[in-house]
Amino acid sequence: MDKSHFSLVLHDIAPETWSDYQPFVESIDRLGDRLGERIPMTWLVVPDFHGRGKCRDSDTLRRVLDDRLERGDELTLHGYFHRDDAPAPRSLRDFYMRRIYTWEGEFYTLDQARAGALLDEGMAQFDACGWPHGGFVAPAWLMSEGTRKALQERPFTYTSDLQHLYRLPSLSSLAAPSIVWSARSAWRRGMSRVVSALQYRRFQHAALLRLALHPVDMRHRASHEYWLHLVEHLLEVGRQPLTKQAWLDQAAPDLVQDNFAGPADKDRSAA
Repeated sequence: MDKSHFSLVLHDIAPETWSDYQPFVESIDRLGDRLGERIPMTWLVVPDFHGRGKCRDSDTLRRVLDDRLERGDELTLHGYFHRDDAPAPRSLRDFYMRRIYTWEGEFYTLDQARAGALLDEGMAQFDACGWPHGGFVAPAWLMSEGTRKALQERPFTYTSDLQHLYRLPSLSSLAAPSIVWSARSAWRRGMSRVVSALQYRRFQHAALLRLALHPVDMRHRASHEYWLHLVEHLLEVGRQPLTKQAWLDQAAPDLVQDNFAGPADKDRSAA
């Protein structure tokens, strides 16, 4: 591959989060117009975010996403409820993963049958809206073995964790690291600025760099401006913007396990 790329990925898309993202999306579109280069985005759509409203019932969101598809953006299934409804954790590891790292690891504990049922419900919502469902991304990138098996039985093209994309149904991996913020409090935003700078330095030679945005990032000036400036910087240094599916289809080589990973990444198993 002779070019490096980045994917701008908007997490937790739902009727109630579109108002958070709208100013940012408009700014990205204006940046693309100014530079004469369209900046495609990957939208991670939650069919019924926290049980507070189905995407298929929102005329506003459906119009927005229909328009984005026509522009060349990508829609990806992102869980179903985006909340962890499983019984309380019983081990220290599970307590950390499900109560400290995140409260939204919806697919972290599911068996194959339950994971498959939620995947089917999500695909049915996409079908009702006329949306393709190429990829699947679990909330917080946490997947059980049952989830992986359920994905392999369904017509998804890829899934991911924080550091990799996995082609389906083989689950073979390509290194594709993410930069992500935790913007819920001032001290987290301060730490995120430091950590993201270190992440960028570490991953600057990756073939694909994923920018993982969340609605809370859009509610604070520091994180909102960080993402805008990073997109502009990546374009200035010659990275080309692509959706994740487009990168897999057009830019990624025929699969070689962790083809772009450094030594440290090759030693790290999938989360």
